Amino acid sequence: MAFDYDIAIVGGGIGGLMCAYEISEKTDKKVIIFEKGSELSKRKCPIVEKKVDKCIKCRNCAIMEGMAGAGAFSDGKYVISTEYGGWLPEFVEPDRIIELIERADDVLVRFGATNEVYTPSDELKKLCLEYDLHMLQAKIKHLGTDSNRETMMRLIDHIRERVMIMTDSEVVDVDSKTHTLDVVHNGLHEYFSADKIVFAVGRVGSRFFSSWCRKNGIKMENSQVDIGVRVELPALVWDHFSSKIYEPKIIYCSKRYGDKTRMFCFNERGSVVMENTDGVLTVNGHSYRDKSRKTENSNFALLTTMKFTEPFQAPIEYARSVASLSNMLSGGSVLVQRLGDLEAGKRTNEKRLLASTTRPTLKAVPGDLSLCMPKRQLDDIIETLHALDKIAPGTANYNTLLYGIECKYYSARPRTVDFEIENCPGMYALGDGAGFTRSLSQAAAHGLYIADKILS
Repeated sequence: MAFDYDIAIVGGGIGGLMCAYEISEKTDKKVIIFEKGSELSKRKCPIVEKKVDKCIKCRNCAIMEGMAGAGAFSDGKYVISTEYGGWLPEFVEPDRIIELIERADDVLVRFGATNEVYTPSDELKKLCLEYDLHMLQAKIKHLGTDSNRETMMRLIDHIRERVMIMTDSEVVDVDSKTHTLDVVHNGLHEYFSADKIVFAVGRVGSRFFSSWCRKNGIKMENSQVDIGVRVELPALVWDHFSSKIYEPKIIYCSKRYGDKTRMFCFNERGSVVMENTDGVLTVNGHSYRDKSRKTENSNFALLTTMKFTEPFQAPIEYARSVASLSNMLSGGSVLVQRLGDLEAGKRTNEKRLLASTTRPTLKAVPGDLSLCMPKRQLDDIIETLHALDKIAPGTANYNTLLYGIECKYYSARPRTVDFEIENCPGMYALGDGAGFTRSLSQAAAHGLYIADKILS
């Protein structure tokens, strides 16, 4: 038996939710959302809740999968700018994107998001430029890992009044001709059809989406991957930046290779966390608005951008293989190493980690990152840390902690016409998993844009 809908959305992240919200607010069309993971209220990571010390490979990673997507447990930064956060400006006029970002922000505020906004600082930008560091500027809201979750809970509850939401439901195939979706729910295959189908699969679903595109003969453009580490240090080191602009988003071009390394995803007085993406463990960061949950440390991502050309066609697998080496060396976890040990050619061990003046917020395995990360990326990261040390002395201290591997990979972007997949009428590609965005704000804006397109 097949169930018929007007619009099916594959993925319950912020892009899919905004798309469903807009359509359901303005029409009475039958809309359904399929989400591979769990309800947001059931997304509880055993590590975060301090029930276990290391990842136990839950069937669905509570940090990465489930309603509200990976963004539900991110730091909750909402960037009101087109200067960074994705590639939508290559396809949509920047003024239109800002209008959509602000529309999505109004929706989030309606359900409890903060109105507090951090504004750019030319003084800090000038400081960076003096050392050939290039800081991107934007108005930023810090929703917070905790507050963001509560906002998304209320938004989802509202959407559910008009939209069918199926969680723990994995879309394993979509027929591009008949618009039939093959969905595995409770171990059984169920079939649904829809006039319009929106792929809003997020980063976790990027492998599935790339595979589906190849199977259906849809040409894709290779996308970049970002590979690097999560840096943790005393919060005081970057307080002069974070107190003014919250997130220092800085790009450095290495003198040795000419590669771009970017500092982003800054978590003031936050914690380093572990993520599980299809069995590969990586690291990320959280930061809470609740003062009782803040720490003495801040952390940020430091990643080198790799753009591949032909004949190579597997950027996602490349990043996963690098992260897998870290998992192998750590015995099924992630690695942590002091910067000083790395530069001295020493493996950080338990004794050396205990001697560190920076106390780790994640129980990772002390080790040697040079055994799993390619030399080029590691050289870029070390050079960048010393460049950043000039504007925030203490960044390149011996006891600065480096967790690995952190990587951000996005689906190879399918060919589309105004986001409608080439030769697949009524099927749309949305968000991070389709290689168009890489932020909460642009993913949300993209969801509204596609909703407007469907409604028109």
